[in-house]
Amino acid sequence: MLFNFREKLNSSKFLVTAEVSPPKGTNFSVSLEDARQLKGIADAINVTDNQCSIMHMSSLAFSKLLLDEGHEPIMQLTCRDRNRIGLQSDLLGAYALGIRNICLMTGDFPSCGDHPGSKPVYDLDSVQFLQLVRKLDSGIDFAGNELDGGTSFCTGAVSGIDPEKTLQLIKLEKKAKCGADFIQTQAVYDVGMFEEFMESISHLEVPVIAGLIPLKSLGMAEYMNKNISGINVPEEIMIQMKDASNPIEEGLFIASETIKELTKLSRGIHVMPIGSHKNTPRLLSMAGISGK
Repeated sequence: MLFNFREKLNSSKFLVTAEVSPPKGTNFSVSLEDARQLKGIADAINVTDNQCSIMHMSSLAFSKLLLDEGHEPIMQLTCRDRNRIGLQSDLLGAYALGIRNICLMTGDFPSCGDHPGSKPVYDLDSVQFLQLVRKLDSGIDFAGNELDGGTSFCTGAVSGIDPEKTLQLIKLEKKAKCGADFIQTQAVYDVGMFEEFMESISHLEVPVIAGLIPLKSLGMAEYMNKNISGINVPEEIMIQMKDASNPIEEGLFIASETIKELTKLSRGIHVMPIGSHKNTPRLLSMAGISGK
Protein backbone atom coordinates (compact mmCIF):
# COMPACT_ATOMS: atom_id res chain seq x y z
CA MET A 1 0.00 0.00 0.00
CA LEU A 2 1.24 3.48 -0.89
CA PHE A 3 1.37 5.79 2.14
CA ASN A 4 1.91 9.51 2.23
CA PHE A 5 4.26 10.98 4.82
CA ARG A 6 1.57 11.81 7.37
CA GLU A 7 0.27 8.23 7.18
CA LYS A 8 3.79 6.84 7.50
CA LEU A 9 4.29 8.85 10.69
CA ASN A 10 1.32 6.99 12.14
CA SER A 11 2.59 3.58 10.98
CA SER A 12 5.30 1.36 12.45
CA LYS A 13 7.70 1.96 9.54
CA PHE A 14 11.19 3.24 10.33
CA LEU A 15 11.31 6.48 8.37
CA VAL A 16 14.02 7.96 6.19
CA THR A 17 13.97 11.65 5.35
CA ALA A 18 16.80 13.50 3.65
CA GLU A 19 17.78 17.09 3.00
CA VAL A 20 18.30 18.74 -0.39
CA SER A 21 19.25 22.37 -0.99
CA PRO A 22 17.74 24.40 -3.83
CA PRO A 23 20.24 25.85 -6.29
CA LYS A 24 21.92 29.21 -5.88
CA GLY A 25 20.59 30.37 -9.24
CA THR A 26 17.97 29.31 -11.75
CA ASN A 27 19.69 26.13 -13.00
CA PHE A 28 18.00 23.45 -10.91
CA SER A 29 19.18 20.39 -12.85
CA VAL A 30 22.00 19.46 -10.41
CA SER A 31 19.74 19.79 -7.36
CA LEU A 32 17.02 17.69 -9.01
CA GLU A 33 19.58 15.04 -9.95
CA ASP A 34 20.72 14.93 -6.33
CA ALA A 35 17.12 14.33 -5.26
CA ARG A 36 16.76 11.54 -7.83
CA GLN A 37 19.37 9.55 -5.91
CA LEU A 38 16.82 9.33 -3.09
CA LYS A 39 14.05 7.78 -5.21
CA GLY A 40 12.80 4.61 -3.57
CA ILE A 41 14.75 5.12 -0.34
CA ALA A 42 13.53 8.42 1.16
CA ASP A 43 10.00 8.73 2.50
CA ALA A 44 10.16 12.51 2.11
CA ILE A 45 12.73 15.14 1.14
CA ASN A 46 13.34 18.32 3.17
CA VAL A 47 13.93 21.42 1.07
CA THR A 48 16.07 23.93 2.92
CA ASP A 49 15.08 27.60 3.24
CA ASN A 50 18.20 29.73 2.65
CA GLN A 51 20.20 27.38 4.85
CA CYS A 52 22.92 29.01 6.97
CA SER A 53 21.54 32.38 5.78
CA ILE A 54 22.97 31.78 2.30
CA MET A 55 20.61 32.91 -0.46
CA HIS A 56 19.18 30.16 -2.68
CA MET A 57 16.09 29.59 -4.80
CA SER A 58 12.96 29.62 -2.62
CA SER A 59 12.05 26.45 -0.79
CA LEU A 60 8.48 26.81 -2.07
CA ALA A 61 9.54 26.84 -5.74
CA PHE A 62 11.96 23.93 -5.40
CA SER A 63 9.43 21.91 -3.37
CA LYS A 64 7.03 22.25 -6.31
CA LEU A 65 9.75 21.06 -8.71
CA LEU A 66 10.30 18.00 -6.50
CA LEU A 67 6.56 17.37 -6.33
CA ASP A 68 6.38 17.44 -10.13
CA GLU A 69 9.14 14.80 -10.21
CA GLY A 70 7.14 12.45 -7.99
CA HIS A 71 8.93 13.15 -4.68
CA GLU A 72 7.15 14.04 -1.45
CA PRO A 73 8.72 17.31 -0.25
CA ILE A 74 8.89 18.74 3.24
CA MET A 75 9.14 22.49 2.69
CA GLN A 76 11.25 24.22 5.32
CA LEU A 77 10.36 27.77 6.37
CA THR A 78 12.24 30.06 8.74
CA CYS A 79 11.10 33.05 10.75
CA ARG A 80 14.22 34.97 9.71
CA ASP A 81 13.17 36.32 6.29
CA ARG A 82 9.41 36.94 6.48
CA ASN A 83 6.90 38.59 8.79
CA ARG A 84 3.62 36.91 9.69
CA ILE A 85 1.93 38.22 6.53
CA GLY A 86 4.63 36.80 4.27
CA LEU A 87 4.72 33.49 6.09
CA GLN A 88 0.96 33.01 5.76
CA SER A 89 1.00 34.04 2.12
CA ASP A 90 3.72 31.50 1.28
CA LEU A 91 1.95 28.74 3.21
CA LEU A 92 -1.34 29.31 1.40
CA GLY A 93 0.50 29.35 -1.93
CA ALA A 94 2.36 26.14 -1.08
CA TYR A 95 -0.86 24.39 -0.10
CA ALA A 96 -2.55 25.49 -3.33
CA LEU A 97 0.37 23.96 -5.28
CA GLY A 98 -0.03 20.58 -3.54
CA ILE A 99 2.65 20.84 -0.85
CA ARG A 100 1.38 19.17 2.32
CA ASN A 101 4.46 18.79 4.54
CA ILE A 102 6.34 21.66 6.17
CA CYS A 103 9.09 22.02 8.76
CA LEU A 104 9.31 25.25 10.75
CA MET A 105 12.39 26.79 12.34
CA THR A 106 13.73 30.08 13.60
CA GLY A 107 16.61 30.35 11.11
CA ASP A 108 20.26 31.38 11.45
CA PHE A 109 21.17 35.05 11.80
CA PRO A 110 22.02 36.77 8.47
CA SER A 111 25.47 37.63 9.80
CA CYS A 112 26.34 33.93 9.33
CA GLY A 113 25.61 33.96 5.59
CA ASP A 114 26.48 35.60 2.29
CA HIS A 115 24.34 38.73 2.82
CA PRO A 116 25.54 39.74 6.31
CA GLY A 117 24.10 43.25 5.98
CA SER A 118 20.52 42.07 5.51
CA LYS A 119 18.00 42.77 8.26
CA PRO A 120 16.51 39.75 10.08
CA VAL A 121 12.74 39.74 10.63
CA TYR A 122 11.96 37.27 13.44
CA ASP A 123 8.43 38.67 13.71
CA LEU A 124 7.48 35.29 15.23
CA ASP A 125 9.45 32.58 16.98
CA SER A 126 9.14 28.92 16.02
CA VAL A 127 6.49 28.18 18.67
CA GLN A 128 4.31 31.09 17.51
CA PHE A 129 4.89 29.93 13.93
CA LEU A 130 3.40 26.54 14.83
CA GLN A 131 0.41 28.30 16.35
CA LEU A 132 0.02 30.28 13.11
CA VAL A 133 -0.07 27.10 11.03
CA ARG A 134 -2.68 25.51 13.26
CA LYS A 135 -4.87 28.60 12.82
CA LEU A 136 -4.58 28.26 9.03
CA ASP A 137 -5.51 24.59 9.42
CA SER A 138 -8.65 25.65 11.29
CA GLY A 139 -9.68 28.02 8.51
CA ILE A 140 -8.68 31.38 9.99
CA ASP A 141 -5.61 33.57 9.62
CA PHE A 142 -3.29 34.62 12.45
CA ALA A 143 -5.36 37.76 13.02
CA GLY A 144 -8.57 35.75 13.36
CA ASN A 145 -10.01 36.49 9.92
CA GLU A 146 -11.88 33.73 8.11
CA LEU A 147 -10.14 32.13 5.12
CA ASP A 148 -11.82 31.12 1.87
CA GLY A 149 -10.37 27.62 2.12
CA GLY A 150 -8.05 26.49 4.92
CA THR A 151 -5.05 24.18 5.01
CA SER A 152 -4.21 20.77 6.47
CA PHE A 153 -0.44 20.64 6.88
CA CYS A 154 1.69 17.86 8.30
CA THR A 155 3.90 20.15 10.35
CA GLY A 156 7.33 19.43 11.76
CA ALA A 157 9.76 21.30 13.98
CA VAL A 158 13.42 20.93 14.92
CA SER A 159 15.36 20.38 18.12
CA GLY A 160 18.82 19.91 19.54
CA ILE A 161 19.51 16.72 21.49
CA ASP A 162 21.39 17.83 24.60
CA PRO A 163 19.31 16.58 27.57
CA GLU A 164 21.01 19.08 29.88
CA LYS A 165 19.76 22.14 27.98
CA THR A 166 16.61 22.74 29.99
CA LEU A 167 15.37 25.75 28.00
CA GLN A 168 15.67 23.74 24.78
CA LEU A 169 13.58 20.94 26.28
CA ILE A 170 10.96 23.42 27.50
CA LYS A 171 10.72 24.89 23.99
CA LEU A 172 10.40 21.41 22.48
CA GLU A 173 7.57 20.64 24.89
CA LYS A 174 5.81 23.83 23.77
CA LYS A 175 6.19 22.77 20.14
CA ALA A 176 4.65 19.39 20.92
CA LYS A 177 1.74 21.04 22.76
CA CYS A 178 1.20 23.36 19.77
CA GLY A 179 0.58 20.32 17.62
CA ALA A 180 3.89 19.48 15.93
CA ASP A 181 3.35 16.28 13.94
CA PHE A 182 7.05 15.34 14.00
CA ILE A 183 10.44 16.53 15.24
CA GLN A 184 13.70 16.38 13.28
CA THR A 185 16.83 16.70 15.40
CA GLN A 186 20.35 18.02 15.22
CA ALA A 187 22.92 15.47 13.98
CA VAL A 188 23.53 12.54 16.34
CA TYR A 189 27.05 11.24 16.98
CA ASP A 190 26.77 10.48 20.68
CA VAL A 191 24.09 7.76 20.84
CA GLY A 192 24.22 7.75 24.65
CA MET A 193 23.36 11.44 24.74
CA PHE A 194 20.52 10.87 22.27
CA GLU A 195 19.15 8.05 24.42
CA GLU A 196 19.12 10.37 27.45
CA PHE A 197 17.41 13.02 25.35
CA MET A 198 14.71 10.56 24.28
CA GLU A 199 14.17 9.50 27.89
CA SER A 200 13.78 13.14 28.94
CA ILE A 201 10.99 13.71 26.38
CA SER A 202 9.33 10.29 26.69
CA HIS A 203 6.15 11.97 27.94
CA LEU A 204 5.73 13.82 24.63
CA GLU A 205 3.65 11.97 22.07
CA VAL A 206 5.46 13.17 18.96
CA PRO A 207 7.57 11.12 16.51
CA VAL A 208 11.27 12.01 16.63
CA ILE A 209 13.42 11.64 13.51
CA ALA A 210 17.12 11.68 14.38
CA GLY A 211 19.52 13.79 12.33
CA LEU A 212 22.57 12.26 10.67
CA ILE A 213 25.55 13.96 8.98
CA PRO A 214 28.16 11.44 7.75
CA LEU A 215 31.68 12.63 8.58
CA LYS A 216 34.20 13.07 5.78
CA SER A 217 37.35 13.96 7.71
CA LEU A 218 38.81 14.61 11.14
CA GLY A 219 38.81 18.31 10.33
CA MET A 220 35.06 18.20 9.71
CA ALA A 221 34.50 16.53 13.09
CA GLU A 222 36.69 19.11 14.84
CA TYR A 223 34.86 21.97 13.10
CA MET A 224 31.47 20.63 14.17
CA ASN A 225 32.53 20.24 17.79
CA LYS A 226 33.88 23.78 17.84
CA ASN A 227 31.32 25.67 15.77
CA ILE A 228 27.96 23.86 15.58
CA SER A 229 25.84 24.30 18.67
CA GLY A 230 24.33 21.08 19.99
CA ILE A 231 26.66 18.70 18.15
CA ASN A 232 28.98 16.45 20.16
CA VAL A 233 31.36 14.14 18.28
CA PRO A 234 32.73 11.82 20.99
CA GLU A 235 36.49 11.31 21.43
CA GLU A 236 36.36 7.70 20.24
CA ILE A 237 34.89 8.79 16.90
CA MET A 238 37.54 11.52 16.60
CA ILE A 239 40.21 8.83 17.04
CA GLN A 240 38.54 6.60 14.43
CA MET A 241 38.55 9.45 11.92
CA LYS A 242 42.14 10.38 12.73
CA ASP A 243 43.39 6.81 12.22
CA ALA A 244 41.31 6.10 9.10
CA SER A 245 43.14 5.37 5.87
CA ASN A 246 39.98 6.37 3.99
CA PRO A 247 38.13 8.98 6.09
CA ILE A 248 35.04 9.10 3.84
CA GLU A 249 34.54 5.33 4.06
CA GLU A 250 35.16 5.43 7.80
CA GLY A 251 32.58 8.19 8.15
CA LEU A 252 30.04 6.10 6.27
CA PHE A 253 30.80 3.10 8.49
CA ILE A 254 30.38 5.18 11.66
CA ALA A 255 27.11 6.62 10.32
CA SER A 256 25.79 3.16 9.39
CA GLU A 257 26.54 1.83 12.88
CA THR A 258 24.84 4.88 14.38
CA ILE A 259 21.74 4.21 12.27
CA LYS A 260 21.57 0.65 13.59
CA GLU A 261 21.43 2.03 17.13
CA LEU A 262 18.93 4.72 16.22
CA THR A 263 16.46 2.17 14.84
CA LYS A 264 15.92 1.16 18.48
CA LEU A 265 15.50 4.72 19.77
CA SER A 266 13.79 6.92 17.15
CA ARG A 267 11.03 6.84 14.54
CA GLY A 268 13.50 7.43 11.75
CA ILE A 269 16.60 9.18 10.51
CA HIS A 270 17.12 12.44 8.66
CA VAL A 271 20.20 12.35 6.38
CA MET A 272 21.95 15.70 5.87
CA PRO A 273 25.12 15.15 3.84
CA ILE A 274 27.62 17.94 3.35
CA GLY A 275 27.52 17.93 -0.44
CA SER A 276 25.52 15.48 -2.54
CA HIS A 277 23.55 12.32 -1.75
CA LYS A 278 25.76 10.11 -3.93
CA ASN A 279 26.71 7.97 -0.91
CA THR A 280 23.28 7.97 0.77
CA PRO A 281 21.91 4.84 -0.97
CA ARG A 282 25.04 2.88 -0.01
CA LEU A 283 24.94 4.23 3.55
CA LEU A 284 21.38 3.01 4.05
CA SER A 285 22.28 -0.36 2.53
CA MET A 286 25.22 -0.65 4.94
CA ALA A 287 22.81 0.06 7.80
CA GLY A 288 20.33 -2.56 6.60
CA ILE A 289 17.62 -0.03 5.79
CA SER A 290 15.35 -1.14 2.95
CA GLY A 291 13.57 1.16 0.49
CA LYS A 292 10.21 2.76 1.11
